[in-house]
Amino acid sequence: MHADPAPALVPAPRASRSAPTLAVIGGGQLARMMAQPAIALGLPLRLLAEAEGVSAAQVVPDHVVGDYRDLDTLRTVTAGATAVTFDHEHVPTEHLRALAADGIAVRPGPDALVHAQDKAVMRARLAELGVPCPRNAVVDSVADVEAFGLPCVLKTTRGGYDGKGVWVVREPAGAGAAFEAARAAGVQVLAEELVDFRRELSAIVARSPSGQAASYPVVATTQLDGICHEVVAPAPDLDPDLAGQAQSIALRIAGELDVTGILAVELFETTDGRVLVNELAMRPHNTGHWTQDGAVTSQFENHLRAVLDLPLGSPSARERWTVMVNILGGPDDTGRLWDGYPHAFARDPHLRVHLYGKDLRPGRKVGHVNAYGDDLDDCLERARHAAAWFRGDLGDHSE
Repeated sequence: MHADPAPALVPAPRASRSAPTLAVIGGGQLARMMAQPAIALGLPLRLLAEAEGVSAAQVVPDHVVGDYRDLDTLRTVTAGATAVTFDHEHVPTEHLRALAADGIAVRPGPDALVHAQDKAVMRARLAELGVPCPRNAVVDSVADVEAFGLPCVLKTTRGGYDGKGVWVVREPAGAGAAFEAARAAGVQVLAEELVDFRRELSAIVARSPSGQAASYPVVATTQLDGICHEVVAPAPDLDPDLAGQAQSIALRIAGELDVTGILAVELFETTDGRVLVNELAMRPHNTGHWTQDGAVTSQFENHLRAVLDLPLGSPSARERWTVMVNILGGPDDTGRLWDGYPHAFARDPHLRVHLYGKDLRPGRKVGHVNAYGDDLDDCLERARHAAAWFRGDLGDHSE
């Protein structure tokens, strides 16, 4: 007597409508932090990473290593994807137009993104819209800088970030470095007035292709050596009318430029009670990292929702205060990072830590901490202590 044959294996039926694939260009920490809400949403990500093992490639299995400046590589990564979005703004505009011509939804689109790629284009467009900005002009020589007026700030029109490509110039001789850098990169130099500001603010909004928009609370930011160091949400003692102006400016820019996804508008709060637009970023932004733990819907989830034209989530704060402090690599590369967890978590069970999987280098962003609660001074102390501990600034590991 023969045993009955084993039953044939029948493949499980596939869902009638599979989830869309979202391509993400750039393998930094912003793409890494998109992965967590993408998992929760059941959204497949496909990543273009600049090297194997970079921050986002560690957590996104479907990734390609290649150069974002190569159109064929971009086409390989976006093939079959519903949309493409970005970890950075450096993809050449002409390549983005080519992808759009191929039928890929480029979000934000090239006509919007160019305003975050090119500071001269951004300043000209904001001037057309009547958006308040520092006095500015494109300059071609040291003589032009002198005519513009010193002291001033010089910026390369493309390629700068985290304080790179920015010079505060007080004497004519100081302008030479900016022009040398601009010539080497084949870009222009923008001169801006040196604003007398009380503090820096950031207004972040999310906007979908259908026009829905959500505005996060305006936050106060502190810069250290040109890098965002600390964020307090919401900005303490900010006049409600001025906060409303900042949010209105961000929403108007997002609408007028047809931005899809997150738009971060960095502003100066001047000593005479105005707000001036400093910079634009069309992607999740360092000044919005507090939203991971302090808002109902993080900037990363709302960015994903926006680029896929899903209804946006609430940007409301969960707690009265949230403080974000960046963890930077120290001068001697002795930061604790993973070894810092026992002390940091034992001292503060409510602390939230986000590490980026990066090698330590002096001044490099390798993570951040969020502390939240009803008492601002307490949140500041907790977040600052934890970030200093991870940097290795406080004692030794035996503490």
